[in-house]
Amino acid sequence: MALSEVVKYVGSPEHKDAPSFVGMPKPRADASICDRALGQDRVKVQKWLQTAVARGWVGELRDGRFPRYVWYRDGDVVYEGRLVNQQRGEYKGYPLNNDEWPQGLVC
Repeated sequence: MALSEVVKYVGSPEHKDAPSFVGMPKPRADASICDRALGQDRVKVQKWLQTAVARGWVGELRDGRFPRYVWYRDGDVVYEGRLVNQQRGEYKGYPLNNDEWPQGLVC
């Protein structure tokens, strides 16, 4: 089975400021906040994660068989996915500021 078929977006309340499919918000002071609409669309962000992995928009660091970081660009926003469970390939995600985009990002 391809790695892109195994990864799963689970999200995090740390990057939410409204209730979402991950539960009640618990934003960290230093965490970027996701668009509220994404907190209601698990299918969309799951597809973004799978697309990023399938197209190789991933960092070199790995935790087990999974890339620690993946990136997906939607319009003028780049989202970073961060591996949160290396046994199950589960990720959370959040928007990056323009100056945080990985160098040479092509997605």
